[in-house]
Amino acid sequence: MSHTEIFLIAMLVIFTLPYLIWRVGRTEYYAPLVVVQIMTGILLGPGVLGKALPEVYRFVFNPTVVQSLNGIAWWAVMLFVMIAGIELDLKKAWEHRRESGITAGLALGAPLVLGSLLAIAMLGMSGWMGVKAMPWQFVLGIGMSCAVTALPILILLMEKLEILRAPLGQRILRYASIDDIAIWGVLALIMLDWTRVGRQVVFLLLFGVMAWAFRWLMQKLEEKDRWFVALIWLALCAFSADWAGLHFMVGAFLAGAVMDADWFDQEKMDLLRHHVLLVMMPVFFLSTGLKTNWTLGGATVFVVAAAMLVAAVAGKWIGIQIAGKLLNWKKGEASIIAWLLQTKALIMIIFANILLDKEIITDATFTALLLMAIASTMLTVPIVQPKLARLRELIDRSS
Repeated sequence: MSHTEIFLIAMLVIFTLPYLIWRVGRTEYYAPLVVVQIMTGILLGPGVLGKALPEVYRFVFNPTVVQSLNGIAWWAVMLFVMIAGIELDLKKAWEHRRESGITAGLALGAPLVLGSLLAIAMLGMSGWMGVKAMPWQFVLGIGMSCAVTALPILILLMEKLEILRAPLGQRILRYASIDDIAIWGVLALIMLDWTRVGRQVVFLLLFGVMAWAFRWLMQKLEEKDRWFVALIWLALCAFSADWAGLHFMVGAFLAGAVMDADWFDQEKMDLLRHHVLLVMMPVFFLSTGLKTNWTLGGATVFVVAAAMLVAAVAGKWIGIQIAGKLLNWKKGEASIIAWLLQTKALIMIIFANILLDKEIITDATFTALLLMAIASTMLTVPIVQPKLARLRELIDRSS
């Protein structure tokens, strides 16, 4: 059988299996299709399919096919991260800077502290820290993984809950946007490579100049041309960041972050995000699943994943509760915001992929983080929806 035919078999599996599980199993309430796709990626990885049917696994996901899939996955995730950067609304955050700063700071800081304490405990056990990591990189990486809010998935879930365009939804987006900037900034710090520090300084200096020129150009163009130029800019930024040692996804985020959302039609941007999720991201989920590993034993990985989940959820809840007290929010408001902001899914998986690629974490740590991200996202809608039903008046509060 030719490599093309095997590749198409892999694509058939990638798109068919999750859809059937999602549609036949009617999982939408607690596991949206995107979550099912991530879970299916794990099932098709070496930890499950690779052990249950090793010959099938080696036949379908041979190195040539995996290399082809990785190319699609890289471009898909770059597009997705760029869109996340474009959707940051820092102007609104600045208008409400006291409220946004307090809430975002506590929402990020509390789970970061709890996650870092857990990572310090993990340093005493073998098999979790990557071979190229310094202890501070590992601790900060795990801590930030527990603090991440998945802005694109948060948008999808709030659309499902019918609060995205309501004042409450816009407030939550402000908090998540500020945290998103901090998360990528910390990631860039973790990625600093002192053997390439000259390249990184050059990249940052050139990026500042090129971003100014790019923004000037984009404002001169018609919208139909902006879409094409944005893709050229994305490829350039991703390449430059990877060349500098900061990882191509850091470049992809920066490419989007310097663009203004109002340069593009909002409906078209929503459609682009939807189509990237529909057409390309399932390949990324599969390539992510192929990195899962259970060499430390399934029970140990699940225990660590559970501990990470507790640190992430408890951290968000504690941080937002403190913010609610300081800002005099109504009863129940902090709980809804905390549960929405603890959504992990894609951005944390992307974050963890970068840590794994740079060998800051091991395959086992990556698997635990992946399980934590899935559980975090699956908890969101079942917990938040009943709370919203009881407290509908909160939706229209603008601050």
